[in-house]
Amino acid sequence: MKKLVQLFLVIALVSALLLYAISKLNSSQGFTSSNTLTIYNWGDYIDADLIDRFEEETGIKVIYETFDSNEAMMTKIEQGGTTYDIAIPSEYMIDKMRQEDLLVPLDHSKLPNLKNIDQRFIDLPFDPGNKYSVPYFWGTVGIVYNSKMLGGKKITAWADLWDKDLKNEILLTDGAREVMGMGLNSLNYSLNDTDEAHLQEAKTKLDALTPNIKAIVGDESRMLLEAQEAAIGLVWSGVASEIMAENEDLEYVVPEEGSNLWFDNMVIPRTTKNVDAAHQFINFMLDPEVAAQNAEYVSYSTPNKEALKYMPEEVVKDERFYPSPELTEKLEVYENLGKKNLARYNELFLEFKMHRK
Repeated sequence: MKKLVQLFLVIALVSALLLYAISKLNSSQGFTSSNTLTIYNWGDYIDADLIDRFEEETGIKVIYETFDSNEAMMTKIEQGGTTYDIAIPSEYMIDKMRQEDLLVPLDHSKLPNLKNIDQRFIDLPFDPGNKYSVPYFWGTVGIVYNSKMLGGKKITAWADLWDKDLKNEILLTDGAREVMGMGLNSLNYSLNDTDEAHLQEAKTKLDALTPNIKAIVGDESRMLLEAQEAAIGLVWSGVASEIMAENEDLEYVVPEEGSNLWFDNMVIPRTTKNVDAAHQFINFMLDPEVAAQNAEYVSYSTPNKEALKYMPEEVVKDERFYPSPELTEKLEVYENLGKKNLARYNELFLEFKMHRK
């Protein structure tokens, strides 16, 4: 125990010295908290040229850090100690962060470009009135499949995945909400369902899918699908767009039973030291030409309606990635289910993974 305490103290001391050194380096270059902006985002989720442009136009230095899950981001911000002026969490986490008073209310008078966002994506339940967040990217959860490997077979529904001919052909993403949501949607239940009988029914149905599952993976699914190691993957639409660009035999479909409509939004965490710069950055990213450039770089769907005018027609008219309002109205946004229900989802997902062994 004593050694653990000593190790913790050493780590804390090294971290403090590192932060101090970074602070001194920034100060020596003329950068202080008043003209520095720290952005906390998913990896490779912005065109770096836009950061350079923002710095040139405003004189504000940007420090860019990344996270690989909403939960990791949340933990870092809850702990405090690190200045983050901008973060880009997903919708259910925004709901949780605002409930736990971890976000700064936005001053809409400083965001005139907010008018460019499609009204479909404004005033959603996870942030009524967009008091704390503005949309950055959006998309769906669906199925990407290799039609050539499947002999021309088409997939249109979650139910198709239980076909006995698809043995060992499916990659699932390692996410409780996504996989349990697929199970619930395949039974025509809501992917936010918390009815215990429905959850058990979904888990039992997922168990029956086991012979068709090749692996449950994270980011490796991109490489495996590109390399044709599996014919089918449960993926986010942005991931599908990226890998389809590398393999023309791949197709993406939003299942007809329904699926998830997701959002990643820009927020200002309570850890901010530069609220004005944070508003400047958000408004900069809401500029139509900036949003268009970012969407083309990241390959995810932009919620900026005016930005679509600056993008290739074949992209914005592709209903696989810019589905019609008629379809998006049928899809569901993840709700913050609360600790107890989220724990139940995680528990059933773990049981499902153990069932495969």
